[in-house]
Amino acid sequence: MKNIHCLNAISPCGTALLTEEYTLTDQIQEAEGILVRSASMHELDLPDCLLAVARAGAGVNNIPLDGCASKGIVAFNTPGANANGVKELVICGLLLASRDIIGGVRWCKDNQADEAIAKTTEKAKKSFAGCEIKGKKMGVIGLGAIGTEVANACSSLGMEVYGYDPFISVNAAWKLSRNIRHITSVETIYKDCDYITLHVPLMDETKGMIDKAALESMKKGVVLLNFSRDLLVVESDMEEALKSGIVKKYVTDFPNPISAKMEGALVIPHLGASTEESEDNCAKMAVEEIMDYIENGNIRNSVNFPSCEMGVCKTASRIALLHLNIPNMIGQMTGILAAGNVNISDMTNKSKDKYAYTLLDLEITPDEACIQKLKAIKGVLRVRVIK
Repeated sequence: MKNIHCLNAISPCGTALLTEEYTLTDQIQEAEGILVRSASMHELDLPDCLLAVARAGAGVNNIPLDGCASKGIVAFNTPGANANGVKELVICGLLLASRDIIGGVRWCKDNQADEAIAKTTEKAKKSFAGCEIKGKKMGVIGLGAIGTEVANACSSLGMEVYGYDPFISVNAAWKLSRNIRHITSVETIYKDCDYITLHVPLMDETKGMIDKAALESMKKGVVLLNFSRDLLVVESDMEEALKSGIVKKYVTDFPNPISAKMEGALVIPHLGASTEESEDNCAKMAVEEIMDYIENGNIRNSVNFPSCEMGVCKTASRIALLHLNIPNMIGQMTGILAAGNVNISDMTNKSKDKYAYTLLDLEITPDEACIQKLKAIKGVLRVRVIK
């Protein structure tokens, strides 16, 4: 029996996929897999038996990625599972910032007792007039699953869309509309675009990327949308940019003591992926990823180890080795197996930054002495006998 622990409430659409070989446990110390949404794992003492963590969502700043990797724990996320939900809210934010719909609705509510409200409306409505988005320039920074959907949607609405992502994947590029202008310098977006939307992960390189210098290089009256992470924006600088008129509106999905009080900001209570469909999709993908890894050793959508898939093992045995990305690892592994008269029928090795992953399909099952020698290789973090 394989134990799975949920740190947050996970949609039943996901947990229902767990077969009779799995059980949900309340005890994290006996878990081989953890399913998590927003709960912070940085303070947790992760058990030695833990094999994998799957985040039902895209952002993984609540998971100690390097700490997990150093223990041979694979961390997954679910890119694209919530993309449509976030895309729809970005489009909503775009329209709310372009036309003062919120102000108009508030005016109607405040004047509900006015018997002549229909007539009064004709005089008042000019205070809430805005502009159309058709023909305006939209800059999309980050062309992952969500950014690509946003770019395509904005193009379909008649906007001139500029896309910037120096690390765009082949898969994302295929999904991108041919109408999107691929920009090689983010400064072009800052200088030319009427609207800018952020869709990049929070990393050391992106933290605070929208600072005073970036804001001052933007087109005056720009509308900035942030449905990615609040720390991408230096909010004290954003506050000043709103006051000076450089930024017309700041739409953010991340309330905090600064943004909630910011004049000119439209602050949404983190609703990006908060749809039933998104939560169901994320839960299902997270469960499928963790089951495929536990049962077959396949890695899809890991954020701390490379993707690596060999389907279902059809030979006598399969072993998986999580290790550091250093020279002579494969030579040592194959040498130990050869010395134990174990023939390799198929194998794959992938690396990602300082970590690597090797899957080996074998014609016979290696004995315990052979497994212990593999574990003793310097730089090997974990050895799993999957079959």
